[in-house]
Amino acid sequence: MLTRRLQRQGMKVETATDGRQALEFVRNRPFDVVLLDVLMPELDGFSVLQQMKADPQTRHIPVIMISALDEVDSVIRCIEAGAEDYLPKPFNPILLRARISACLEKKTLRDAEQRHLRTIEETQRRLTEELAEAANYVCSIFPPPTESPLRIDWKYQPSTELGGDAFGYHWIDPEHFAVYLLDVCGHGVGAPLLSVTAINVIRSGALPKTDFRDPGAVLSALNNAFPMEKQNNMYFTMWYGVYHAPSRTLRHASGGHPPALLLTPSPNGAAATKQLRSPGLIVGAMEDVAYASQSFHVPPGAQLLVLCDGCYEIRDPLGQVMEFDEFEKFMQAGGAQPDGLEKLFNWVRERHGDGPLDDDFSIVRIQF
Repeated sequence: MLTRRLQRQGMKVETATDGRQALEFVRNRPFDVVLLDVLMPELDGFSVLQQMKADPQTRHIPVIMISALDEVDSVIRCIEAGAEDYLPKPFNPILLRARISACLEKKTLRDAEQRHLRTIEETQRRLTEELAEAANYVCSIFPPPTESPLRIDWKYQPSTELGGDAFGYHWIDPEHFAVYLLDVCGHGVGAPLLSVTAINVIRSGALPKTDFRDPGAVLSALNNAFPMEKQNNMYFTMWYGVYHAPSRTLRHASGGHPPALLLTPSPNGAAATKQLRSPGLIVGAMEDVAYASQSFHVPPGAQLLVLCDGCYEIRDPLGQVMEFDEFEKFMQAGGAQPDGLEKLFNWVRERHGDGPLDDDFSIVRIQF
């Protein structure tokens, strides 16, 4: 009688003759709602319900218990175990339709929610893969460490999947060696796009009428090539240096960037330090800014550290921010050691505490 009534309402009905067959049905066929009798052979309704709710494949199927008036206590037990509702015998047609319709509506909403969740998960997976691919590309543009004619190594760790820092170094000609590091404001996808573009422009020499041996001229040309109003209001800071090997002269210029740090060996073990600082506006703030170059003689055995502010502007768990002087003292004591950059990164991580760093960490070390 129940089957015929449901079929007249336009529903497709399958009937199980006992509890075990009911479990077999719901595990192998898609159902939108189950009407479950309390008393059944093989397995009673409560046992079937328990197994359905314990199985991830069937736990979300709505279950309506069917009961006689003297089975109310068993129904309550089933409701507590996860049943959606119950229908008393004999069946009231209006009540039957209303309760099944309510369960079907919940099932429809849940199915839509699950489809939406799967779409989100798939989109997130795809985005994660694309971000990883983009991060690999950013790292691929960094030149490898070298041993000769200059010993160069570096440490890079973005604060998010994609960082806004980028750096490079190359020989302009047999006598002039360029090293540069820039830091784009903000995070997200836009920052690495700008940083990679700027680095590729420098590396390829794609700045017309620019002498890349003149740091000030390079920054002036970059400033006009990347105005922030045409870069989604993004700008970058930069330190650019050119080492003339025959004279051991290092010319450098900066656009709103932290100073580079020169470490010179000393007899007492701790290195002497020199901040290679030069004033200059952030790159892209306004057109036709003239950046001045400064020169410094590099003694034999000295090491140059070109870095971003993420190497020292570290906020500890108490909210205190480290200053450049504290970073300088740390590097003076151990920055010249072979594992000095790794020790610096571990020190920064320890100072920061748990969680990702607030900013990208990038530093290049060159031994002359």
